[in-house]
Amino acid sequence: MTTQIELHAGRTSEAMRTRARARMQAMLTSLGVEPTRARVTLTDENGPKGGEAVRCSLEIQLPRRRVLHVGDVARTPRLAFDGAIAKLQRTLARARKTRRDSSRRPKKYFAARRALAGG
Repeated sequence: MTTQIELHAGRTSEAMRTRARARMQAMLTSLGVEPTRARVTLTDENGPKGGEAVRCSLEIQLPRRRVLHVGDVARTPRLAFDGAIAKLQRTLARARKTRRDSSRRPKKYFAARRALAGG
């Protein structure tokens, strides 16, 4: 896969950066289509004050589709990233199910043509 993963992580550890790249790469290979762009953004909204303020945003641009964007807020960068990945997995599963269900039902023009043909 040749998709580059953009990682904007501010002051996070190298271990977190490596983990984020590896998990995103695994997620992208399971898609079946090659995304044109993937971006991970980790920001600490209130700096050193502490509290639940680390935001993780994930964006995936698939060919001929809208941008998939999910995000999560947590106390640590790892928890925020894990929450965002879980949301992305649910979003992709929902899109796959919708696409599969819409292709299983015959369209009205197909059904009408078969009824007129007597078959």
